[in-house]
Amino acid sequence: MVYKCHYPNNSLKSARGAKRSPLHEPLAAAGAYFRDVSGWESPGWFQPGVRSPDPGPLTWGRPAWFHHWEAEHVACREEVVLIDMSFMSKFLVQGRDAGRVLNRISTANVDGACEEITYTQWLNDSGCLEADLTVGKLTEDSFLVIVTDTMHRHAMTWLRRSISDDAHAFVTDVTGGMAQINIQGPRSRDLLQAVTSVDMGNDAFPFRTLREIDIGYARVTCSRMTYVGELGYELFVPTEHAAHVYDVLQEAGLAYGLRHAGLYALGSLRMEKGYRDYGHDMDNTDSIVSCGLGFTCDFAKEQPFVGQPSVEKLIAAGTPSTRLLQIKLNDPQPLM
Repeated sequence: MVYKCHYPNNSLKSARGAKRSPLHEPLAAAGAYFRDVSGWESPGWFQPGVRSPDPGPLTWGRPAWFHHWEAEHVACREEVVLIDMSFMSKFLVQGRDAGRVLNRISTANVDGACEEITYTQWLNDSGCLEADLTVGKLTEDSFLVIVTDTMHRHAMTWLRRSISDDAHAFVTDVTGGMAQINIQGPRSRDLLQAVTSVDMGNDAFPFRTLREIDIGYARVTCSRMTYVGELGYELFVPTEHAAHVYDVLQEAGLAYGLRHAGLYALGSLRMEKGYRDYGHDMDNTDSIVSCGLGFTCDFAKEQPFVGQPSVEKLIAAGTPSTRLLQIKLNDPQPLM
């Protein structure tokens, strides 16, 4: 592997099939081309109507499956897509001091109102990033932490080490116990309203709401959150109900143009909106100020967050933000 040509989009062949989403089989039937994602089998793109899609030859140019990727991207911008993101790391933090512990290590105030999810960062003492995540407050003493797959062990260790001996707080890794189904796009609200009795209207279910809803025979934790820059929702589904919820969404989605989308579409969509990806656009060598995420810092919290003195010094020193740039090239393979 070291001496071979490192083509883009080349997926490793060894140690495959070890970790599969509870939706693996229906996604395979829908034409998923699976790639390795931190050991998980996850769809990169879909070729509808084909059980084993052919990616074609590895290339430095436009891949043979580009038009499938393009269609998924457009579907999210214009209608609605379903993305399986069960590989995301999920931690349940519980106990009477859970909110205090999370608020101390989070830049934002994550211990506000119940049924609310908050985008935040965890920093070290120098003000550099240790994790990029969301924290959802389920109840006064129960929180759901969602972190990207690439920092699973690091985030879990960082969290557990942040709990003092006298704190009543406990961390449970529930990654394998929950599927994550993202419904994203301008028609996502219409689709979800068709399958639940809960009012999904903007006033009743505003941005950043985290609430249990019914879908079919299942109870699902639904977050109104997006990583693609459209109206969208993240559904956290008990593993045993995942296939059932998927079937309900698929059947109802016929009326709304629902399409499967893979991680390549997710990547191009978030890049189009300038959303950051930990490990690609930023990492633990970047301060929260330099990567332009200082807006998540709540300096008015009763308890200062870890790294706050360093962040305040960086701001006072006028540390510039490193802006993400998009470069438009003349495409040698223009769309027909």
